[in-house]
Amino acid sequence: MKKFLVFLSIAVLAARLASADGARLKDFASIEGVRDNQLIGYGIVVGLAGTGDKQLTLFSTQTLSNLLQRMGVTVNPVIIQVHNMASVMVTATLPPFAQPGTRIDVTSAAIGDASNLQGGILLLTPLKAANGETYAVAQGPVITGGFVAGRGGNSQTTNHPTVGRTPDGAIVERAPPSIQPSSHLKLQLRQADFTTATRVVEAINKRFASPGMPVARAESSGLLIVDVPPSYSTRPVEFISEMESLNVDADRPAKIVINERTGTIVMGKDVKITPVAIMQGALSVEIRTRLEVSQPGPLSKGETVVVPQTTVDAKDLKAKALVLQKGATVEELVRALQAIGSTPRDVLAILQAMRAADALDAEIEVI
Repeated sequence: MKKFLVFLSIAVLAARLASADGARLKDFASIEGVRDNQLIGYGIVVGLAGTGDKQLTLFSTQTLSNLLQRMGVTVNPVIIQVHNMASVMVTATLPPFAQPGTRIDVTSAAIGDASNLQGGILLLTPLKAANGETYAVAQGPVITGGFVAGRGGNSQTTNHPTVGRTPDGAIVERAPPSIQPSSHLKLQLRQADFTTATRVVEAINKRFASPGMPVARAESSGLLIVDVPPSYSTRPVEFISEMESLNVDADRPAKIVINERTGTIVMGKDVKITPVAIMQGALSVEIRTRLEVSQPGPLSKGETVVVPQTTVDAKDLKAKALVLQKGATVEELVRALQAIGSTPRDVLAILQAMRAADALDAEIEVI
């Protein structure tokens, strides 16, 4: 528990230090049209040591039959029994402005009943975008992050051996449809916020605008229009580079994120607490059952029976109290909870109770 609260205190302190200088504009905003594109393809992985698809996976044998037929070998897919290949779905992310010849990473995942892709080689696979056009071609060895050892019921599986990655396994064949920088730019905030949009406009105009001629304006809480200054008219890329390097203190709503499955709590620095008194106690009830054997006396007609002996023990621990004054911060709450020895589960219950009592000025999100 001490490690948990110390870590949370360090995170709060780090957030305060980071907010003092602000964040780079490129960390929470992007240029409209400068985005990644997702690619997908269907292929086969060969060279597996008997861990590929079985005969029940019909599309694997059909794919192999079609591939061999294109190479001049005609084979009936019904009679094929090849366990050294597996059908996979191949995915990749095409970065903006990627030029033909650029290499990107690809991920292959088994879609049949293959048990392991370790040691396999992905054959030539076209990767298409949502518009159906081919933008890259993938091929190469598949590297898995897991393995399977042993046979039958005596085996050990680590991670996911049916998913593998091929670094630089795809070659870009066509440039993505990215928007080239022009005299007018649209800046998108990843988290729409009116205060952040206003601060970004002020920072850009302070750095690049001439007297009486602002270059940036906010269209909404998530979209800004930026005009390239005349001095950068022939150098829009340099202007974008300098603009993305501006430090802006982005405004973020007060929020507490709780993961009840792991007991993880993340609280922002802007969370404020109204005057509140917290009392924490614990009621534990322990029920123990002990089985005793009752045997009849010698030469008697009784029977041996098992008699359960049940005892109930209840403990009501003394409640621990703490008082938080007006304007208390998350750091003070953490220290106070640490002082009374609260566990992560206790903190979860306390935060939810404080929110229900309107003593916590923050949004609670449970994931």
